[in-house]
Amino acid sequence: MNAAVIASIGIDLGKTTFHLVALDCHAGVTVRKKFSRSQLLTYTANLPWSLIGMEACSGAHFLAAKLREQGHEVKLIPAQFVKPYRKSNKNDFVDAEAIAEAVTRHNMRFVPIKTDDQLDLQALHRVRERLVRRRTALINQIRGFLLERGLVFAQRPANLRRQLPLVLEGADAKLTPRLRRLLADLWQEWKQVQVDIAALDEEMEQICMGDENCQRLREIPGVGPLVATAIVAAIGNGAAFGNGREFAAWLGLVPRQYSTGGRTRLFSISKRGNAYLRRMFIHGARAVLWRVKYDLGALREWTTQLQSRAAKNVVVVALANKLARIAWAVLSSGERYRLKPAAMAA
Repeated sequence: MNAAVIASIGIDLGKTTFHLVALDCHAGVTVRKKFSRSQLLTYTANLPWSLIGMEACSGAHFLAAKLREQGHEVKLIPAQFVKPYRKSNKNDFVDAEAIAEAVTRHNMRFVPIKTDDQLDLQALHRVRERLVRRRTALINQIRGFLLERGLVFAQRPANLRRQLPLVLEGADAKLTPRLRRLLADLWQEWKQVQVDIAALDEEMEQICMGDENCQRLREIPGVGPLVATAIVAAIGNGAAFGNGREFAAWLGLVPRQYSTGGRTRLFSISKRGNAYLRRMFIHGARAVLWRVKYDLGALREWTTQLQSRAAKNVVVVALANKLARIAWAVLSSGERYRLKPAAMAA
């Protein structure tokens, strides 16, 4: 088949096999092939400029960068936006054809291709998140073992961390030698995980200090090194979003809507998109809510007015939404955050 008639290409990604479907200008299938990774790159290298679409999944950013180096225009599509274009039962060729059709839509939402620096930052955050989950599991397991022996500690890990060495060394706690050994191993593992998390935090702090975007983001209330690096790793300069509300909606910080017949119905937040980054903004909003009474400016007035008529968790989510919009504005404009002064009393 003549490659000149190709209007768009869809590639369904796999670990070892890749299914390619090419469509002409009338949405007719002109090519349907199955490749290995090396065969795919060899085939696309011999094609003229093409519009290529892929689902945004594991390995997509690497392959997109390789195809861009070959001169193709590559776009990544979220998987949920490809599904409506699937015309029959699911298989790899049907998925590739749906991607080839979806990539031609002008109103389609695409995922920006991440750079190597963004992927490195994302990897750091994922490793840290896994370590934090592991630390939480260790703490819960230690508490459970001690509870079976009648030993209960106050909430917060700091209380358990302070008392656990005394329990292991003291003879008052009626612990069997086997359980005492197990708890000692868990305690050593906890301390090592804590050291690993601190090392990652230090590395992210160094990265944040050397990145201009992160430095500008850190000037926003509630945004520290973790949040700043997570934002840059996820969206770069924010060019993928038209405005701050689109970014907040992508984070799932806007109400879920089900409206029909002129009747508007809004529910709780949608919780779509990047759950990790949404959680970061929620934690940042809680920190701002705790210290906002010490800060001057319009943010304090806005938060105080909202607190007078809404529950605490509603205020936290609304504040996280606002911080997300501010973060997008700082990234997209290239300007620094300026604290808006409070309105002068009449």
